[in-house]
Amino acid sequence: MKTNRFVLSLSLFLIFCIASCAANTEVRKKQEEASRNLGEAYMQQRDFSSALREFLKAEKIYSKDPYLQNDLGLAYMAKGRLYLAIKHFKKAVKLKPDYTPARNNLGTAYLANKEWDVAIACFKEIIDDILYATPHYPLTNMGWAYYNKQEYELAEKYYSDALNLEPNFIIAMRGLGRTYMAMERAADAEAMLEKAVKNYPRSAESYFYLAKAYSLSGEYKKAVSAYNKVIELAPDSAIAREAEKEVEKISKSR
Repeated sequence: MKTNRFVLSLSLFLIFCIASCAANTEVRKKQEEASRNLGEAYMQQRDFSSALREFLKAEKIYSKDPYLQNDLGLAYMAKGRLYLAIKHFKKAVKLKPDYTPARNNLGTAYLANKEWDVAIACFKEIIDDILYATPHYPLTNMGWAYYNKQEYELAEKYYSDALNLEPNFIIAMRGLGRTYMAMERAADAEAMLEKAVKNYPRSAESYFYLAKAYSLSGEYKKAVSAYNKVIELAPDSAIAREAEKEVEKISKSR
């Protein structure tokens, strides 16, 4: 009889402990979410240090949130800490294997780290996910990886696939234009980059590569005009300084 009472008391105690732990976990999750939301607000303001501080605070409260791990990866990427970014994107994917945006971010971190083959493997998994809403992103990333591997036919394929899905995606347009230049297809490069600047007339980077395409064709007057547009759109920037150097080279060679 005493044994039965002891077993009953122990069972009730265990049930109470489990309920308390569950309640405590829910409280911690809510606290973590509040810090994560604040960190995401800082990310939108491009205050990456403050964002990281909030995300790290959230991780101490509850670390098993895949969305938090993805946010940590983004914050570390923004601060140029690629090793740590990769570490947290991996955690996000491990916690939630179907978290495709985190897998795409992982691939992007590998791209930034110039680990082309590992990045390609990440993006191939995403492309196979028919539920992913924005497949033109991983396709474009695949194009960039193959471009850097100097496998230009594959780069062309994936950039083209991305543009078939999203015809005005500026990053793919610019990437395909650069690929055509690498393949010495100047006319195709010009056509693609002219379309890019027509659709995005404030894109200094697109004008910069259009100028390079014109130079490749020997159309130096057009090249100078496009370089001057870069300087107008992005004064005092690194790309404007590069454009100024190119204009000077053309002037000296003419």
